Amino acid sequence: MGRIPFLKMHGLGNDFVVLDCRQRPVAVDAAAARAIADRRTGIGCDQVILIEPPRHPRAHAFMRIRNPDGSEAEACGNATRCIADRLWQETGDRRLCIETVAGVLEAEALPDGQIAVDMGPVRTGWHEIPLARPMDTDHVELRLGPLAAPVCTNIGNPHATFFVADAEAIDLVALGPELEHDPLFPERANIGVATVHDRRHIRLRVWERGAGLTRACGSGACAALVAAHRRGLADRRARLVLDGGPLDIAWREDGHVVMSGPVALAFEGSFEESLLG
Repeated sequence: MGRIPFLKMHGLGNDFVVLDCRQRPVAVDAAAARAIADRRTGIGCDQVILIEPPRHPRAHAFMRIRNPDGSEAEACGNATRCIADRLWQETGDRRLCIETVAGVLEAEALPDGQIAVDMGPVRTGWHEIPLARPMDTDHVELRLGPLAAPVCTNIGNPHATFFVADAEAIDLVALGPELEHDPLFPERANIGVATVHDRRHIRLRVWERGAGLTRACGSGACAALVAAHRRGLADRRARLVLDGGPLDIAWREDGHVVMSGPVALAFEGSFEESLLG
């Protein structure tokens, strides 16, 4: 059997196994994604990222996202920054378009080495999240333990953001799975707990749908800033501090959310095709 090359990348500790499938297609189904993502018997990651040929004429590449449980995610902000960084290194273009299941995202390599990504327009309607029934998405009828009345937002994928006095004190490992799979969320949801320190500084922790507790969630940070502004708790621009570090988020007047942050290449390697099953 042959060997398949990969990159191990991360954005603030949110880590990815990146497979370039543009020249050599690699079939990664749900079982293969679980095998690659396993931190004991595979390579280990929060998501498996496939770079595929673009479908859209403006896009440099198509990015497909597989969660550790094998499910497919529509969007991942940190992964988008990582792929934008690779494409910038490859092409020399500082402005890039990356196609995803959720649409085409525009990215820019900034002079300081960080990557900014336009995550697209925010969707706040109950049917756009989606929720199982109509309700006010600014104060959603959901409660579990110390968490209650989240703001729900779709940033390419569904998010429920709970505001709490101390994000560190919330046991997301215990509460996250049940909330992620609550019947209110027909497509499941990412669960965030946020503490607003002031109008430009927010502490955030996220239980990611299909991945669990991660060190950073880019789309979750975007959703939290939007949620805080909708509640009147924050400005349209703020720094979100996650377990892995800070992301700068801006909710523009045109409804688009822009996220800026660092990326890193941890190492390169290859694995036996047999890992894919």
